[in-house]
Amino acid sequence: QVQLVESGGGSVQAGGSLRLSCAASGYKGSSYCMGWFRQAPGKEREGVAGIHSDGTTSYADSVKGRFTISQDNAKNTLYLQMNSLKPEDTATYYCVVSRQRPGRNWPDPNVYNYWGQGTQVTVSS
Repeated sequence: QVQLVESGGGSVQAGGSLRLSCAASGYKGSSYCMGWFRQAPGKEREGVAGIHSDGTTSYADSVKGRFTISQDNAKNTLYLQMNSLKPEDTATYYCVVSRQRPGRNWPDPNVYNYWGQGTQVTVSS
């Protein structure tokens, strides 16, 4: 059974930084695509970043140049470094794992089999 536990959320002022972590268990990380989604109140879930089984990364246009996704396979941990945060980044952030290689479809929430419980990020202006 795959388990994903996020941490690192909080409240920051615009321009600040946060690093989210996702501790994963129950699978071999190198065989899957992992990523981060977010959902703000009244909005649809949005794919923020993904890291594919070959190590390549993908980002939503809204976060390119500000967010960095990475993973530590030895620790089975996924990270999202968020810099230059904006109020529009406020959302609940979810760690996700796909049992396939979604490629260009990585922003589609339907390709992910496992979701964490979420961690709240609030950015004030």
